[in-house]
Amino acid sequence: MEKILKPISGYLTLVFCLILFVASVYFFITGIDDSIIYVVLAILCFILSCFFLKGLMIIQPNHSRVLNFFGKYVGTVKDNGLFFINPLYSSQRISLRSENLQGQTLKVNDKMGNPIEIAVVMVWKVGDTYKAAFDVERYSDFVRMQSEAAVRHLAMSFPYDNLEDDHAPITLREGGDKINAILEQELTDRLSKAGIIIQEARISHLAYASEIAGAMLQRQQATAIVAARTKIVEGAVGMVDLALKKLSEENIVELDDERKAAMVSNLMVVLCGEKAAQPILNAGTLYN
Repeated sequence: MEKILKPISGYLTLVFCLILFVASVYFFITGIDDSIIYVVLAILCFILSCFFLKGLMIIQPNHSRVLNFFGKYVGTVKDNGLFFINPLYSSQRISLRSENLQGQTLKVNDKMGNPIEIAVVMVWKVGDTYKAAFDVERYSDFVRMQSEAAVRHLAMSFPYDNLEDDHAPITLREGGDKINAILEQELTDRLSKAGIIIQEARISHLAYASEIAGAMLQRQQATAIVAARTKIVEGAVGMVDLALKKLSEENIVELDDERKAAMVSNLMVVLCGEKAAQPILNAGTLYN
């Protein structure tokens, strides 16, 4: 459990150490000619000044020091400035700044078994210095390894798209903010034991693996063409139906079933064809 310490200011201690150092110099110079006692005092003052100097520490903004006393956790100092602590304490520096982690591109299988490439970028920082210092070996390596495991688990939990799973509520390609939220929660759960706070996590790269990218591209193109053709046919049928109704309502021409079928065939060819239709003039009748 993290415990915050408020140590005393180190400026008075710094002045005291300077006085001891000056006194050691004075006693040493005086003792050379007068007495060995002054030399002993000079050595004692110098040792004391070095001892108290060891208790001085400077903490930069967004940094902290984790303090131990012969293997026992004492507390964490998060204030900035010059402080004086017990010179027998040992300290460990831990940065509280936000850090970026650009994950490497991983090749994994999605939920449908298709090989894909995925990478994430995340912003994190240390929130609990006790967990970061003592619950894991090296918290920066822990963040890197667990983030990779979280990305792999995310990729295997959802399909890349809904080409094979039409009923998938969320896909990696179209999930957007929902996928990112799930990724952030996954990272938070995995890294909380190291006292790490996830500030943001986003998918930075997502694509089919190279060995199936060409086939999947053709499949997507075919799906898009079929969808477009479906829309064209639906529109053409509506236009043909409207044309027949208008001709019948306004008594422009009387058409029997055979003439209607020919008209429908011609209109469908004109409306659904990829190229412009070439008009042909019929000088006779439909039956000659």
